[in-house]
Amino acid sequence: MATSTTSLNVPSLNPKLSSSLSISSTPQFSVSSLNFRTHGRGTRRFIVLATAGLDAKPTVLVAEKLGAAGLDLLKEFANVDCSYNLSPEELNTKISLCDALIVRSGTKVSREVFESSGGRLKVVGRAGVGIDNVDLAAATEHGCLVVNAPTANTVAAAEHGIALLAAMARNVAQADASVKAGKWLRNKYVGVSLVGKTLAVMGFGKVGTEVARRAKGLGMHVIAHDPYAPADRARAIGVELVTFDEAIATADFISLHMPLTPTTSKMLNDETFGKMKKGVRIVNVARGGVIDEEALVRALDSGIVAQAALDVFRKEPPSPESKLVQHENVIVTPHLGASTVEAQCLVAPVSSLVLPLVNHGSDLRDIMPFHVSLQQVLSELKPYVILAEKLGRLAVQLVTGGSGVKSVKVTYASARAPDDLDTRVLRAMITKGIIEPISSVFVNLVNADFTAKQRGVRITEERIVLDGSPEAPLESIQVQIANVESKFASAISDTGEIRLTRVGSFEVDVSLEGSIILCRQVDQPGMIGKVGSILGQENVNVSFMSVGRIAPRKQAVMAIGVDDQPSKQSLQRIGEIPAIEEFVFLKL
Repeated sequence: MATSTTSLNVPSLNPKLSSSLSISSTPQFSVSSLNFRTHGRGTRRFIVLATAGLDAKPTVLVAEKLGAAGLDLLKEFANVDCSYNLSPEELNTKISLCDALIVRSGTKVSREVFESSGGRLKVVGRAGVGIDNVDLAAATEHGCLVVNAPTANTVAAAEHGIALLAAMARNVAQADASVKAGKWLRNKYVGVSLVGKTLAVMGFGKVGTEVARRAKGLGMHVIAHDPYAPADRARAIGVELVTFDEAIATADFISLHMPLTPTTSKMLNDETFGKMKKGVRIVNVARGGVIDEEALVRALDSGIVAQAALDVFRKEPPSPESKLVQHENVIVTPHLGASTVEAQCLVAPVSSLVLPLVNHGSDLRDIMPFHVSLQQVLSELKPYVILAEKLGRLAVQLVTGGSGVKSVKVTYASARAPDDLDTRVLRAMITKGIIEPISSVFVNLVNADFTAKQRGVRITEERIVLDGSPEAPLESIQVQIANVESKFASAISDTGEIRLTRVGSFEVDVSLEGSIILCRQVDQPGMIGKVGSILGQENVNVSFMSVGRIAPRKQAVMAIGVDDQPSKQSLQRIGEIPAIEEFVFLKL
């Protein structure tokens, strides 16, 4: 079966974009698997219990300590097994007897856990904010829901961030250790004041907002970067939203509160440290992986970063011999962001999320009002579901700066009557593609509309009725994003649109597989060879290469599909080719 190809439409140097992603797709678009919670399962198998009798209680495994209120709630409706500090092998053994699993951040819910469950595990509840310790792809494949309690630890994490901020500024940890060692070094531990200093809050979600409120109370000037933060919420507490580069370049203190995603992984690295003020101070109570820890050590040694206060690490616990942990200008805590008596009690709401799903999940309509079975919808729309998510992922990667994505319009062209085409799966997958790459939220049919609304993203749908046979459900899907800026200036057409059929005035065929490098260049001999040679030297395989041009020796756009992500050095070398005017790497 041939793979449906699309192309990217991209011109005009106007940085404002009403980015429209449009594809003409047919059922020829083949996919090997669906990244969706109910892949390969019927509606009623989605969260049905594997219990012996209709009246049997479900079994819930609590793998980390939960507040008494949450445990009491669970015990009313389920058999509760509280088994803490399980090894991976012990967890894999126990999970085959459990219908639900509740964890905090310390337990890794890996693919092996889902495979060991034998299909019985229906819900994983994360008592806290992030869900990066859960293998979401494996959960999807095994039809398991993942829920969390995102507000439970907000205040505790924010307070810990402020505590680290103040302790770092005044050398509290170092001075304490010095006095206990019998020394009295007042001159050595002179600190810096917080009043009047600029704090950049990187990630203006619930925790970031609470940190900003408290920092304002300490007399700090607070700026923030978050592509999805509502500007009115920031203004309400006196915070200015700025670009990423502006935030790191002007801050005296940087406090990290973004989720760990492919986009934010090692976001603070040698390159970004080089853009910061000399003597900047960094606090991280988010996720360890957002900092390149080796690069941070180099920045500390060079004086670019004066101090760092870290509650989280890429690998926890870190090695006792870690240069970062042992650095004299670093204070560390063992992931204590949520560790208050009050926060432990507040994570009880995750129990109220888990119980309805395992007790009443046998009828999916309780949580998802489909008029037809989900299996039927997925079977018919299967060629378009993956494509819809990739459209969203592609769109959000072309957006930069400003206030992020706020308005999305989806247009479906079909010969079917509106009542014969249920597009909620496609809308959910587009929402998933737009939000998940820059968020810790896992988007599915249950929460897609709510998640979009919560993040201030307005999604509207429009249908174009075509003449012809209604046998194929769709002829095309178009995604249009208004009033944003593009990191690839040529992505904006004269009408302010990005279309997946053209790159501006250039006809370029692009397959939405793997990843894509887009280059705007002067059309001249040898360009394909130069770029291909750079990629070949790094053993990066090219899956396709397509060039569109207006006329010979004029401007052209080259699209290159790659199976692997090139290194930053290779991408930089591509950008340094004299004939290339701009380029962007898009990971699908």
